[in-house]
Amino acid sequence: MIKFGWAETDITPKKKIALLGEFFERATTEVETPITVTALAIEADGEQTVICSCDVEEITAELVEAVRAKIGEIGLDPRKVIIGCVHIHNSYTYRIKSPFPKAAGNSLKMIMNYMPADCEYIPEVTSGDCMSSDDAFDYLAEAISETIVKAWKSRKAGGYAAGFGRAAVGMNRRVCYSDGTAKMWGDADRATFTELEAGNDSGIELMFVYDEKKKLTGVVANIACPAQVMEQRSVISSDYWGKVKILLREKYGKDLFLLPLCAAAGDQCPRDLIRWVEPETPIKDPNVIRISPKVRDADPSMFDVKGTWKIGERVFHEIEMALEEAGEIHTSAVHKHSVRNLQLPLRRVTDAEKDASEQAIRDFFKDRKRLDYNDSAALYIYAGNLQRYKVQELYNTLPIEFHVVRFGNLAFATNPFELFLNFGNQIRARSAARQTFLLQLTNGSFGYLPTALAEKNGHYSAYISSGYVGHEGGELLVDATLDEINNLFE
Repeated sequence: MIKFGWAETDITPKKKIALLGEFFERATTEVETPITVTALAIEADGEQTVICSCDVEEITAELVEAVRAKIGEIGLDPRKVIIGCVHIHNSYTYRIKSPFPKAAGNSLKMIMNYMPADCEYIPEVTSGDCMSSDDAFDYLAEAISETIVKAWKSRKAGGYAAGFGRAAVGMNRRVCYSDGTAKMWGDADRATFTELEAGNDSGIELMFVYDEKKKLTGVVANIACPAQVMEQRSVISSDYWGKVKILLREKYGKDLFLLPLCAAAGDQCPRDLIRWVEPETPIKDPNVIRISPKVRDADPSMFDVKGTWKIGERVFHEIEMALEEAGEIHTSAVHKHSVRNLQLPLRRVTDAEKDASEQAIRDFFKDRKRLDYNDSAALYIYAGNLQRYKVQELYNTLPIEFHVVRFGNLAFATNPFELFLNFGNQIRARSAARQTFLLQLTNGSFGYLPTALAEKNGHYSAYISSGYVGHEGGELLVDATLDEINNLFE
């Protein structure tokens, strides 16, 4: 017998919050669509799993531990709790601590260490009267733990069916040029453009959950694209997943649950960089701004609400068709849940890179009298290199937690990175499961994990300062994940 439990909590703030993500400050009370926490509890074959999906930008290891401490004595092993996010940039900024406490610090403080005495820092102050980052952390820990407890306590006998769909959602966001470099959000309308650095994955892994009477209670959907259509906008939004939920509930009932899961998508975005469509109104990020762009007949703007509805409709229709084609509803399943800890090698800064970064910051401050948030973003790569150098003087590896769950013929595998798509492709292609759900930025958040090609080509997401682990660690993660999946399917 299988028991499933569902719960959803509305975490839409009642007061002004600072939004996490981007290199410029954003703060708001405006709600485009509500944001939520959703949990699915599974008990079968003497094993436990809870998967929780949050409408936030990242889930830190510290937040996971705070949630686990709050769960209490309810018969659920806190280690069997998986907490991930859809990686929206329109949700809470909360307290985030370095995983390396003896080398703690941030990029701005590192930059200001080199700032001349007569140079003034001018912050972009938009977050006054916002919920504090400490309060936001405590609020999220409470909301997530309550959702998990509610889902676990609501377990009832039921069944599930697997499904699959395809929709154009994620596309590669790293543009390559003839000089051997690449740029995230690079302009492809140049004679030097050669290719996008990697491909995309249009597949949607699906699991449908039913009650004892074979009534649909929820949908689990896994897509290789972060929910970042609205990332440049200063609104609270659940992005395209919020639209999928609205459409599903209009057809299948207001009590239907949706568990959205973001697969390996560190180099993916919801925008077609070949058929570039301009934002409806100006945006701040200089990397994304185009000079005299051509007009294209393509998708609506994937920086605005119209884009969230276009993706939402595509995903909804695929789920709708997959439901019609779904096969047998299983009421029993092999259920195994493995929790692994792994030490991955830090990606390291050389002495030459450290010296060059120090010199670049010193050169930047020549004849300057002020520093503002735009400058902080411009110096990110150099400050990140110096911060990493401090870390590697004390640490050699990054400890991570990852989970692998076998549920019938399905596998769920987690990682705590913005994992580049090709690593996810390697896991899926070699997995013993009939379908493999991949959950990135789960039970930890340690930045991008790029491929060797991306590291060679450079730019944001592939800089050393963009994450703690490089492609060698990615290969170790792939091998460890596959070993665990395939062992569970022996």
